[in-house]
Amino acid sequence: MKKSAHQNRAPFAYKNEAFLDSWNGRSIRILSEYLEPLDRFSQEKIRDTVVFFGSARIQEEGPLAKYYSGAREFARLITQWSDALQPPTRRFVVCTGGGPGIMEAANRGARDAGGKSIGLNIALPHEQYPNPYLSPELNFQFNYFFMRKFWFAYLAKALVVFPGGFGTLDELSEILTLVQTQKLEKKIMIMLYGSDFWNEVINFEALAKYGVISKEDIKLMDFVDDPHTALDHLKDFLTRNYLQPHQVRAVDEMPDIAKSRI
Repeated sequence: MKKSAHQNRAPFAYKNEAFLDSWNGRSIRILSEYLEPLDRFSQEKIRDTVVFFGSARIQEEGPLAKYYSGAREFARLITQWSDALQPPTRRFVVCTGGGPGIMEAANRGARDAGGKSIGLNIALPHEQYPNPYLSPELNFQFNYFFMRKFWFAYLAKALVVFPGGFGTLDELSEILTLVQTQKLEKKIMIMLYGSDFWNEVINFEALAKYGVISKEDIKLMDFVDDPHTALDHLKDFLTRNYLQPHQVRAVDEMPDIAKSRI
């Protein structure tokens, strides 16, 4: 029996999964990791974020448990404060890498306060699964590290860095470099939580002593050791730089994507 004409139609290119998963479809996959999160952030009225970095290995119980509890409490305090801001857009939303450890603690703290939080997961050889505390509608999965880093950097008004390993050091160094070289046309607070840890792991004074950074570069970071002090510092910075009357915008405006200088 003769086939009808419509049965011979080829699939639309954007529905051709074999092509989209191929090397030639890579640019489309990269673009999707920009456009799809942007669409969801817009739908959820996410204006900007406070990003938490830190080790996936730190647990609620153990030798570094104080950092888990500190991240959880700090995220709770931020969410409680930001959710009360007017107008009721979602400002300074807690954002993490979506996995366990410090990431879990921060997402958990935001949920403790009854707020939403973001998880930017990454596909890894040893799978990192989303923790159960992030908001399902703000649970993202990335294939490309650089697109994930884009979303960490370009919505953030503050970065809170807890003790961590290679990944945490990488993320801290990248944001510090963007700020030091003035590649972002916005002010961003870089807060290192756990001064004893950070001053032992990275000798910032020695870097300045040997001239590979300037003494002024150390002032790019704010060292804190407890959630309430951290909140006071953060509120002061955000209020001065982002909550002045002329900066209040309509509820339905797009997220605050940071402009670069190039």
